[in-house]
Amino acid sequence: MTPAAAIDRARALLLAEGFLEIGRGTRGESFYFGLPGAGGQLRVANHARTPKQRMKHPEVVASLVVTGPLSEAALRERLSATLRDFRERRVMATGPS
Repeated sequence: MTPAAAIDRARALLLAEGFLEIGRGTRGESFYFGLPGAGGQLRVANHARTPKQRMKHPEVVASLVVTGPLSEAALRERLSATLRDFRERRVMATGPS
């Protein structure tokens, strides 16, 4: 699937996991998700963040970046790794819930 289709699919999968879409980037290329009642955000985008963006927005603890075509299996594998990172980094930043 194209990067745009993969991002749309990732968004749908995150919503199915219980995440809420809590924001979008100004150009509409980045989407931010959070879990109800939990700190930290997960970002889905077609580009990586710059060091300056990482410094300004430490609430984003994990990102799924899709820059090229992906199969459904590859997308699910990358999303699974991103979710693992999100959960681990959120615990490190906020402590166990």
